[in-house]
Amino acid sequence: MYETFYGLTEKPFSLLPDPGFLVLGEKHTAAYTALEYGLHSQAGFTVVTGEVGSGKTTLIRHLLNQIHDDITVGLVSSSHQEMGELLQWLLFAFSLDYRETQKVGLYDLFTKFLIDQYANNKRTVLIIDEAQNLQPEVLEELRLLSNINADKHQVLQIILVGQPQLRSLLKHRDLLQFQQRISVDYHLQGLNEEETRFYIYQRLRIAGRSQPLFTRNAINLIYQASGGIPRVINTICDTSLVYGFADQRSQLNSALVAKVLRDKHAAVAHHADESEQRPGAQGTYPFNQQPTAASGQQADAKGKERRVTNFNRESAKLLFKKYNNEK
Repeated sequence: MYETFYGLTEKPFSLLPDPGFLVLGEKHTAAYTALEYGLHSQAGFTVVTGEVGSGKTTLIRHLLNQIHDDITVGLVSSSHQEMGELLQWLLFAFSLDYRETQKVGLYDLFTKFLIDQYANNKRTVLIIDEAQNLQPEVLEELRLLSNINADKHQVLQIILVGQPQLRSLLKHRDLLQFQQRISVDYHLQGLNEEETRFYIYQRLRIAGRSQPLFTRNAINLIYQASGGIPRVINTICDTSLVYGFADQRSQLNSALVAKVLRDKHAAVAHHADESEQRPGAQGTYPFNQQPTAASGQQADAKGKERRVTNFNRESAKLLFKKYNNEK
């Protein structure tokens, strides 16, 4: 809709995990280097964590595009607590017959597959996304599967990617042996203000625009409202482009971004008010779960590891008061 008006060849802030739009700033370069190093150093376990929307899945897609034919990859992209039989999911990930019901038979099928790959000079890599959903028992089962590796021969490598809760999960007292098997461990943090500026510029450049579009103050507001989380940045920027096109603005300033945030906040607040009228329903905020006393206690219990974008009514008022002076 706005692409031609702003000299773009495609939408620069899509929410899809498109590796073609991967911006390798300092933090994402470090995260990708960790993934790449774990892959090529034949690490038994590689763990990469990051906030929701921080770009982990995009990094995985980019890694998959770079993998050579001598590596066979299985991807479990939607792990959850009720996964059932782990071995069936792994066989499914590698496009193998998973209909065997006996655990011994499943283990035999998977082991033969790994040995066959190794005999053909191929390494086997299992990637599990959203790994924070796995139960400790399932992680221990993965560790036992890694015992298939013998001596210096690395038959199976496992990459776990997940939200910060995965780090807490791996500290479980029953997973000490698993912790000792982790060779590469990296946590992807949100972008800082300068990295947010670079991220926005690069996404626009990839989409065909070389000239700046957002003012410095606008980007500062986007950074503060998003906490430097790429997916949230994309949401704000894309909506700002729609608003800017509607007003035929050649440049997007902080007043316009503030209006976007106000409208989003008002829409979600309205939805929350309606939800509160229904028994058992809970409202939501634009960029994070609705804060409660319980959620605050949980955050404290996790050592405040997560970088939460607390975009509630009070913080909204402060942001708008500061940046509406530009009007």
